[in-house]
Amino acid sequence: MPLATLRRAARDTVSGLPREFWWLWTSTLVNRLGAFVATFMALYLTLDRGYSASYAGLVASLHGLGGVISSLGAGVMTDRLGRRPTLLVAQSSTAVSVALLGFMRDPVAIAAVAFLVGMASNASRPAVQAMMADIVRPEDRLRAFSLNYWAINLGFAVSSMAAGFIAEYSYLAGFLIEAGMTMVCAVVVFAKLPESRPVEVGKEAAEDVGLGTVLRDGRFMSVVGLSFLVALVFQQGSVGLPVAMGDAGFTPADYGMAIAVNGVLIVVLQIPVTRFIEHRDPRRLLVVSSLLAGYGFGLTAFAGSVGVFALTVCVWTLAEIVNAPTQTGLVVRLSPAHGRGRYQGMYTMSWSVAALVAPLMSGFVIDRLGAEWLWGLCAVVGTAAGVGYGALMRRLPAEGTTEQSTEETAEQSAAGAAAGATNVKAAGAEISTA
Repeated sequence: MPLATLRRAARDTVSGLPREFWWLWTSTLVNRLGAFVATFMALYLTLDRGYSASYAGLVASLHGLGGVISSLGAGVMTDRLGRRPTLLVAQSSTAVSVALLGFMRDPVAIAAVAFLVGMASNASRPAVQAMMADIVRPEDRLRAFSLNYWAINLGFAVSSMAAGFIAEYSYLAGFLIEAGMTMVCAVVVFAKLPESRPVEVGKEAAEDVGLGTVLRDGRFMSVVGLSFLVALVFQQGSVGLPVAMGDAGFTPADYGMAIAVNGVLIVVLQIPVTRFIEHRDPRRLLVVSSLLAGYGFGLTAFAGSVGVFALTVCVWTLAEIVNAPTQTGLVVRLSPAHGRGRYQGMYTMSWSVAALVAPLMSGFVIDRLGAEWLWGLCAVVGTAAGVGYGALMRRLPAEGTTEQSTEETAEQSAAGAAAGATNVKAAGAEISTA
């Protein structure tokens, strides 16, 4: 491809997005660049601290449980307090709790603080997604969510490589570096991002959309259920695949080589694939990505070498690239502007619950039935999700009629951003989110 074509494609990909989006994107990237603890926590507990693998698993579960609980609470905070305050509280709390975790020595204290880290680190997600929906025009949201997802994976790829070198020097240094970079994110949000909540969304409007309202929204809860199924499949890349490869006689290095394909492909293909799917039917994209995910993992049953495992990773990674921004866009489309935080919190919870259930599911199936049954089950779950999306999207109204009206929402978002800038001066010491 000519260099001029590549430049034009890159310019088209990043053009037209507001400055506030890029500050939020920068905050996400810095956050993921410093995500060392999640990478080496198990090694830290077993090798450095001398605890058992069972204890390390318990700590990981408590970390995940904290994320499940905070999803809903953070969603409520996002609507009531605002996107910016919730982000600042979440990022600051994450920085403090991660630093504290590095100094914990008692096993009960480690488990308790890990639970707090899980709560704090997951609390920013509903606010980030709601703010992104507020400040980006509806027609640009798929591209914006895709760029944000790309930043998450790019940051994680770099931090994963850096984590190994940092751990060799000092585990404590890893905790403190992550805490410091997370606090930088809080500063960026506080200094550069105005509140984006639509102007007319006050306390009464926010109270109109309670968690009960979200739970009674059958169409949206169907999306939450389908996203749980898809997440359950994708989680097997980090929980079922390494166990199955180990049982088949492959080494951790073999698994590392196979799973590295996932990160590389996302970094390389996320932006061009998004350009390809940007104006295509979201129903087809969700159906196809669900089937690709299910059968991508299903093909793992026939893998007998690292190369074939890597090929199966290619299949479900393509599904991930298509599914992530499309599904997030669908959630925004179904969420009222004054209830985006709660809706995003419920959606985030579906992934957090999947992260808890997936290890239990994979362990039970592999131990009792064998890895081939796990991969067959992934194909069944992916097919069920695809059928579900097909049925759901058939009943979905045209995009212009689902959100309060696309233009009205865009006007509210612009007004909210302008008012937020004024409110920053008026509120002075108001605590806001990153």
